[in-house]
This record gives sequence, structure tokens and C-alpha cells, in this order.
Amino acid sequence: MKNMGLIPKLIIGIIVGVIIGLTMPDHVGRVLYTFTQIFGQLLGYIVPLIIIGFIIPGIAELGEKAGKLLGATAAIAYASTVLAGIAAFIISSLIIPAIVTEGAVAAESSGIKPILELNIPPIMGVMTALVTAFIFGLGINFLRHQEAKTALFDFMEEFRAIIVMFIKNVIIPLLPIYIAGIFANMAAEGDAFATLGVFAQVFALILVMHIGYLIAIYVVAGMRSGKNPFTSLKNMLPAYATALGTMSSAATIPVTLRSAKTNSISERVADFVIPLSATIHLAGSTMTLVACSVAVLAMNGLSPNFSEYLPFILLLGVTMVAAPGVPGGAVMAALGLLSSILGFTEAQIGLMIGLYMAQDSFGTACNVTGDGAIAIIVDSFYKKEAA
Repeated sequence: MKNMGLIPKLIIGIIVGVIIGLTMPDHVGRVLYTFTQIFGQLLGYIVPLIIIGFIIPGIAELGEKAGKLLGATAAIAYASTVLAGIAAFIISSLIIPAIVTEGAVAAESSGIKPILELNIPPIMGVMTALVTAFIFGLGINFLRHQEAKTALFDFMEEFRAIIVMFIKNVIIPLLPIYIAGIFANMAAEGDAFATLGVFAQVFALILVMHIGYLIAIYVVAGMRSGKNPFTSLKNMLPAYATALGTMSSAATIPVTLRSAKTNSISERVADFVIPLSATIHLAGSTMTLVACSVAVLAMNGLSPNFSEYLPFILLLGVTMVAAPGVPGGAVMAALGLLSSILGFTEAQIGLMIGLYMAQDSFGTACNVTGDGAIAIIVDSFYKKEAA
């Protein structure tokens, strides 16, 4: 069990949760759901710390990069992420409400009552954490670039390391139990099977959107560079396959680099763009987060609103900067935006985590494969200037 991957553990958690909710809701179910309630409070507490721990060092680290290449890569990566998110919203808002049944509603606490409830308030609000992170991240970046002061940067790197350690050793290992409690509650209310049916269809839709996005960005890269887009995309398949296994853009960097260089990208551009894109380009993850959140809203009878989703997508592209190379890093970074902008409840966030984590590896694979297209585009600018 210890060596089992996260996805099998989540599947087992869902199955066990449904069985407990159907057969033992008043005994084992109450104990399990008590844990879920407390764990949900812990997630709410750590969200502002995740935002600060990810964004400040992520922005501060950009000061180490070269000027023109940094600007071009960051602009293209951010544009790709935002446009992918907007496209995912349009497609999801048209398709997902039609496949959601009335029975698939995210369960609140009316199904199983916890034995006790523990309130763990966060040390600051989500928007306060975002503004604080931007101010300190930009400030540290400036100081490092101008005066080489590193004390605060070193502190924030250690702070991030602690948050990453907490996510790896506490949050991720306990997620299957948390998800089990949510599905136990849903099973007790009779919503579990309808929800799982929706999950399967949303999962298929997300994969189709990933494929469509990759074809589109490689066509753009081909138009810019003159390379055959489908040959370039085929050359990146080793990186895609590796990311499916690692579930981490950072861990896949060596393979992504090797695959990108087979597309005749200059050594300097590839060595710069690929590692940087691994931390700032998350188009696949953004598409997944948008589609999953639309599904969760639809399962609660709510209609997605573009005026709410646009700031969510714009901030998502920044909030996930330097998300750690651990499974689920993107959704952990997005929890604050889900609650503050989209108004997600604790039960909805639990469903969101379950739905996202079930296909996290495919989102990561889409991210790293898209990095290869960004490298081709940046390389075309670089070669044009050198000519």
C-alpha cells in the first residue's frame, strides 16, 4: 500500500467511502466524516500559506533569468495558459451542464453528522495573501537584481520548502481518507453514483480538450517556425509519457529537454525555456481546473459565469507560478481562488480535489508537451534576431 500510486489510493478511498456511506453511516461513517471535516479546516488554514510560499519565491526567482528571453517566454507562457483556460471555460460551460444529472449534487453535512467540529481559521484572507505575495515577490526580485540582498529570499525559500514538505508528507498522504469521507457522506445521501458517472464524462472531455490544445499550439509554433507541427508534437511524446508517470513538470525536465532538442531548437533557448516553462506554463492544469470547477458548480445546480471566471483564470496563471513538483500542486495553489472568487464551499472543494487529482498526470503531461511548442516559438524569435 505504501508503494501504491496516489491515483489508485484515491480510487480505493472513493470505493471504501461509498461502501461505508451505504452500510455504516451512523458508526464508522461518523468517525470518517469527522476526520474529513477537521482535514477540510486544515486545508482552509494552509491555503494562504501556500499562496505566500509559492508566489513570493516564484516571482523573486525570475530575477535570475536573462532579460529578453525571460520576457518572451513569460509572455507566451502566460498567454497560452490564459487562452487555454478561456477556451476550456467556453467548451465546458456548453457541454458539462448537459451531462450533469439532477442527482449529482455535491453533498453538504446533512448526510452524516461529525462527532465533533473543529474550527481552524486561517491567519489571513486569500486576497490579502495574494496582494502580500505580489508585493513581497516583486520587492525581493528588485532587491536581488539591484543590490543582491538575499536574506529575505533565503527565508522565503525555506518557507516554501516547509510548505512543500507539509503538502508531501501530510496533505497528499491523507487525501484518500479525506475523499473517502466526502463520498461516504454523498453515499449516505444517495448522490455518489450519479457523481461518479459525471466524473467519468468530464474526465473524457478534459482529455479531448488537452489534445485539441496541443494540436492548436503546435500549429501556431509550426506557422511561426516553418516546422511540421505534427512531427514536432510526435517528437515530444517521450516527455508526455514520462509526465504521466512522474505527475511532475519539474521531474520531467530532463526528458522534456531531450525531446525539445530533437525539434532542432538551439541549445541556449532549450536550456533556458524548458526549465522556466516547467514552473510558469500550466495550460493543461488550468484547463483541467476550469473544467472541473464548472462540473462541480453544475452538480450543485449553479451556472458558470464568465465575468467570474475571467479573473479566476487570470489570477490562476499567476498563483500557480512555481507550484511545487508534487502531485496536486496546481489544485493546492488554486484552492484560495476557488473559495474567494468562485465561492466554493468545503464540500465543493473536496469534490474538486478528488476530480482534479484523478487526472493530474494528464494535466501535467499536457503542460510539459506544450512547453516544447513554446520553446519552438521563442527559438524562432531568437534566430530571427541573430540573423
